[in-house]
Amino acid sequence: MRITDKTNPTEFRAIEERYDDMTYRRCGQSGILLPAISLGLWHNYGYLDNLEKGRNILRYAFDSGITHFDLANNYGPPYGSAEENFGILLKRDFAKYRDELIISSKAGFDMWSGPYGNYGSRKYLVSSCDQSLKRMGLDYVDIFYHHRPDPDTPLEETMAALDHIVRQGKALYAGISNYPAEMAERAVNILKDLGTPCLIHQAKYSMFERWVEEDLLDVLEKKGIGCIAFSPLAQGMLTNKYIDGIPENSRAAKSMTYLEKENVEANLSKIKQLNEIALNRGQKLSQMALSWLLKDDRITSVLIGASSTNQLKENIEALDNLVFEEDEIRKIDEVLG
Repeated sequence: MRITDKTNPTEFRAIEERYDDMTYRRCGQSGILLPAISLGLWHNYGYLDNLEKGRNILRYAFDSGITHFDLANNYGPPYGSAEENFGILLKRDFAKYRDELIISSKAGFDMWSGPYGNYGSRKYLVSSCDQSLKRMGLDYVDIFYHHRPDPDTPLEETMAALDHIVRQGKALYAGISNYPAEMAERAVNILKDLGTPCLIHQAKYSMFERWVEEDLLDVLEKKGIGCIAFSPLAQGMLTNKYIDGIPENSRAAKSMTYLEKENVEANLSKIKQLNEIALNRGQKLSQMALSWLLKDDRITSVLIGASSTNQLKENIEALDNLVFEEDEIRKIDEVLG
């Protein structure tokens, strides 16, 4: 739903000790520190969502030291609505804290009709950035990503567009997302030659999806690039939700979602075994899954979604235990195969 001026007019005042307990990590070799837990606005902020609940999540996140809010041009639904609603909440609650925030957006997936509303052309990226700034009511975003590789547009054109956006002052930093290692290294080299270093790579990474370990993390470390892991809980599989099977109203039980029922069923045994390891560590499965990613110093931050403040609180508490014993690592590797 669209948020209106009548929605909770109470002024938001962030707590003074908001930075005391959050862990911050340097993003590659840059000057930027990101919170170990970042908040993604893929869900819960479109016109179909309860924006008052989303507003409470944002407030709780900032009060907990989460300074990084991640969006994309087509988050919603419908496309663009998450940025528009975030812009209203930003103006209402966070305008005076703008310089304390890292706000990112992305373009690369389908956004509008016609030949210029997708992938990685200069036309699409520059237009997308302009639209995102307008929707959010911002002069600039802190990070602007190319959301996915384009098989047809020359990489030089795409990276030149990111360089152009940064030089125009529409973004402070450039990033890439979903790039395989070899292409990521090429993109980073092109940006460096243009004079706009790549700050960060956003990659899908979890206990159940470990492709970045093959060579991408090594490339990013060598080049001094940060890495933020999205979908760290494997669309909810790495939580307590599916330990006893597939609940009727869960994401996996519904059609037209990003989590297939068959995928959950195939991993149920692993989920239960991982949960036992987590319990022995004094953590919930979701907390261990986040800690497991953050045990690697090359991971700057994990990007979570949250449907409630309680869920967000639970995820933040993963930071209370980031240390793994060798035996725990061995058991987890045996479960994951």
